[in-house]
Amino acid sequence: QLQLVESGGGLVQPGGSLRLSCAASGFTLDNYPIAWFRQAPGKEREGVSCISSRNGTTNYADSVKGRFTISRDNAKNTVNLQMNSLKPEDTAVYYCAARIRYSTACGYYGMDYWGKGTLVTVSS
Repeated sequence: QLQLVESGGGLVQPGGSLRLSCAASGFTLDNYPIAWFRQAPGKEREGVSCISSRNGTTNYADSVKGRFTISRDNAKNTVNLQMNSLKPEDTAVYYCAARIRYSTACGYYGMDYWGKGTLVTVSS
């Protein structure tokens, strides 16, 4: 059974850092483009960052550019999201997703598998 599980969320003060991890079972993450999404209370889900499966191309939402970094750890079969300089507006449930079909490109469309999410709260 193909499954994604996020971890690493929690409560952090503004300006702090967290590292989210997306672990896979049943398939190898390195073969597929992976994206991180987030959904804040009362808001629509938005794409935060993605990484392609071929050449490691990455993309970031303007709101997180320069603060977040997406990376793969193939030895652990995970995709990580390092989040620095966190702001209260980063508070949300963060989800990772994988696209198994169609394109290998980095993007926030056509995702086939989703994790259940991990809550990130940025507050003093």
